[in-house]
Amino acid sequence: MQDIQVPAELPAADLLSQRVILITGAGQGLGRTAALSFAAHGATVILVGRHIKRLESVYDEIESAGYPQPLIFPLDLEIATEQDYAAMAEGIYQALGRLDGILHNAAHFDNLSPLEIQTMAQFETMLRVNLIAPFALTKACLPLLKRAQDAAVLFTLSNSGHEPKAYWGAHGISKAALEHMLKAWTLELEQIPGLRLNGIIPGPVQSPQRRKSHPGELHQDLPAASSLMATYLYLMGPDGVGISGKVVQPPADRK
Repeated sequence: MQDIQVPAELPAADLLSQRVILITGAGQGLGRTAALSFAAHGATVILVGRHIKRLESVYDEIESAGYPQPLIFPLDLEIATEQDYAAMAEGIYQALGRLDGILHNAAHFDNLSPLEIQTMAQFETMLRVNLIAPFALTKACLPLLKRAQDAAVLFTLSNSGHEPKAYWGAHGISKAALEHMLKAWTLELEQIPGLRLNGIIPGPVQSPQRRKSHPGELHQDLPAASSLMATYLYLMGPDGVGISGKVVQPPADRK
């Protein structure tokens, strides 16, 4: 895991101006917070998720705040096909003509349990949402990302994937594979300096998944998801140029 020096001062209000950024899992939790933060800093955000009402709620928040008008792409990552991802990429091109960033934030999590009782169906769902979907979406959007002068792809990772932990099962395994994929893809794309891939491990923050994985915890005592946004903005925006293939965890949130 690497440390990066995120500037202490607040990022400029127009940090992501003229950029188009796609966010999966944008309807709640960290994805929602990131969508609002990116939009507040000038980005046109594409909200992706399977719960349309949640996406519409985020859309309305962005519009009422006067930020750039977002787009909604409803998509169930558990059942999406290569054709669905190709259609999304084409739709982005037709509607906006560009794509400057992706935040892969959607994730599937059931519960903590020993591997010996987990099923093939659980593994299939976990791998489809947490690993195959980020692969397929990035692959479909690569032509657009390569055309951008400065493009960033961020993956929200997990401590359970960075280091093996008991009872995290298929979730931890899928996140470990996701981390491996971003590092391997970074090596394959190193001849394209305008395209960078990095991963962020949020650590303990207020989120729907954290409520499920740590039900006995005092949720309100954890840092808010907004406390991570300085790092997400730094790696997604122009300040992060030249940083690629890194896995970082914001120091303030380590426990």
